[in-house]
This record gives sequence, structure tokens and C-alpha cells, in this order.
Amino acid sequence: MTTTLYVGNLPWNTTADELGEFFGSYGHVESSRIITDRETGRSRGFGFIEVDEADASRIATELNGKDYGGRPLTVNEAKPKQM
Repeated sequence: MTTTLYVGNLPWNTTADELGEFFGSYGHVESSRIITDRETGRSRGFGFIEVDEADASRIATELNGKDYGGRPLTVNEAKPKQM
């Protein structure tokens, strides 16, 4: 089973591969994605990673507030999208 974590306050030039590599040193990452603006294609400064359910809480605790590219990350369990 996997858990999706929200990762906010990312530098604008962060790629999904870089995000996956960074989080991969803290646990197994199933997938990573950066959310982009539909019109411009530019990063919106946040993304999501899927990690093993057993590692999710530890990863969120360890990396929330950690410096990444000169910015403190916001990491927490993703909430379902509300319609």
C-alpha cells in the first residue's frame, strides 16, 4: 500500500525526477509529480509523492520544514481533492 504526500514550497525549477531522488533517500518512492499551470506549463511550486504507507509518517515528520533549494519544505499527508 502507498500513501500520497503533499510537498509544498518547492523551488520553481524542481523536476519530478529531482523530487523523487530527494525523497528516495528517506524511503521507497513509488512515483512523484510536480503540478504545473495548465496555460503556461510552469510549476505551481508544489507536487505529490507516493511512498510506502509504513514510511509516510516518518518521511513527513523528518522532511517538513527541511531546506530544499533554499526553501523550507511543507510536507504532509495529501487530502482528497474536494469538488
